Amino acid sequence: MPDDDDSKTSDTESPAKSRLRQVSNHLSLPADYSDVRSQIDTLKNIANTPDPSRRGYIRQKQAGKLWVRERLEQVLDRDTFQEIGSLSGTVTWEKTGPQREKPISFIPSNNVQGLGKVRGRRVLLTADDFSLRSGHADGASAGKTIYVEKLALALKIPVVKLVDGSSGGGSVTTIRKEGWSYLPYVPMFHQVIQQLNEGIPNVGAVLGPAIGLGAARVTACHFSVMAADIGSLFNAGPEVVKDATFEEGLSFQDLGGPMIHCTNGTIDNMAANEAECFEQLRTVLSYLPNCGKYNAPPVLPCTDPEDREDESLRRIIPRKQTRMYNPWTIIKSVVDKGSFFEIGDLWGRTAITGLARLGGRPVGIISLNCEVNSGALDAQGSQKLARLLKLCDVMNLPVLQFVDVPGYAIGTLAERSGTMRWGIELAKAYFSTTTPIFSVITRRAYGVAGGIMLGARDPHVQIAWPSGQWGSLPLEGGIEVGHRHELRQADEMGLGEGKERYEELEEEYRRLMNPVRTANAFGVEEIVDPVGTRGVVCAWARHVYEVLLPVRLAERAAGRVVAVYS
Repeated sequence: MPDDDDSKTSDTESPAKSRLRQVSNHLSLPADYSDVRSQIDTLKNIANTPDPSRRGYIRQKQAGKLWVRERLEQVLDRDTFQEIGSLSGTVTWEKTGPQREKPISFIPSNNVQGLGKVRGRRVLLTADDFSLRSGHADGASAGKTIYVEKLALALKIPVVKLVDGSSGGGSVTTIRKEGWSYLPYVPMFHQVIQQLNEGIPNVGAVLGPAIGLGAARVTACHFSVMAADIGSLFNAGPEVVKDATFEEGLSFQDLGGPMIHCTNGTIDNMAANEAECFEQLRTVLSYLPNCGKYNAPPVLPCTDPEDREDESLRRIIPRKQTRMYNPWTIIKSVVDKGSFFEIGDLWGRTAITGLARLGGRPVGIISLNCEVNSGALDAQGSQKLARLLKLCDVMNLPVLQFVDVPGYAIGTLAERSGTMRWGIELAKAYFSTTTPIFSVITRRAYGVAGGIMLGARDPHVQIAWPSGQWGSLPLEGGIEVGHRHELRQADEMGLGEGKERYEELEEEYRRLMNPVRTANAFGVEEIVDPVGTRGVVCAWARHVYEVLLPVRLAERAAGRVVAVYS
């Protein structure tokens, strides 16, 4: 459109002269659009250059945090970032001539988004800039966020979310600025849930205070990690909490620091600092496909022999059944050396979950932890296993599980925490997921918990070690229940008759519970020398990747297999 001044004709100027002047003004504009390109360069330069005098930037550095652009440099491969929405923000313009203007100030959008590469692999990335309005949404953030979530679905590539602020949440100052208040819809969650269920990896890091919607976005990820030195997460900050609940003097750490949320399961893992957060994000992505609905997990070259044997596995399970052992030793011995990445090591500690590789092929890992509550599954342990199962299902990761479970946790604490409710939620996860599961029964498999873990696939694929024992419930306590009347009568006879009879029964039951007797009846398919476990499970993983996963991918693409994460 012509400039307003150009459209006006003076009283003494003829229409022909006026038109000639307008054309002359247009011709004075550079043909190569260098004026527009200069504006773009100016705005990008402002956005990419930190302002050491800006209060928000000073506060960011004083808190020991990286600036958002520094984070991009650390988490992504060098020189791979392609920004989306680089010019979005608030600009003050100055007119410099007819149809000419220049930007004299620019406040960029405080949510930086774009494409980049992580270890050579393309990802989408969204990162908060806490130095601008403490990460609260500006006019461009919401539209950018929704666009990137849609783009992830269109491109079928992982999303990395670096949260430091509200990540799109509002502020009361917005009401004053706009002159009206809005209903708090969160439209991007339609796309987020679809990504989670399609198996498009969502990984997030808490690199400062994650508040409100920011807390929700990172908690919704397939994997999340919090920096112990600077991270915190809460529904509302200390000032809002003080007015609502009268809890005064709370720091960010008191309200929602890593020792709260990395131990209750809200956030999966804790990292020492930002650099360790980025390394954990890169590591998790290395196990996951771009999109589980269409891709198998990435297979890496492996130098660890698949037939490697470890004789120490023959002695790791104590002969005295009540003694403990280190379950991580078994996991790390069987999987590729150095490949085990634990998820949730600070919460749900009756269970162990993580990712690993067998002959370079990614798998999910499940184990029970006999060192905590004797390995009896409690509410949090069940939640942790269910979460891992659903992750593996949407990502096409086969699951290798080491089973040593005496059952569900018992006692008043177990009942108050809803152990059976969450135990049945775990059962739903086992029986609703379809990813292949291989079970190594290292010792105990008792009760409902043991039945759920072993019976969720038909046919079940499993081996047992010579140390295996199983049944409806452990002998400890089981003899007293099954022979209550007989033992009471023996006690009434006196002279230690009850104790002697108990020992006779225990010896008989232990003889009958010899795992070889179960194998004689084909109650267990095969008992193997623990030394050969790695060779067996690597052969299984090879078959899954070569034969079963191509079939599964075709079934998912056709809609005959539906994996659901949330």
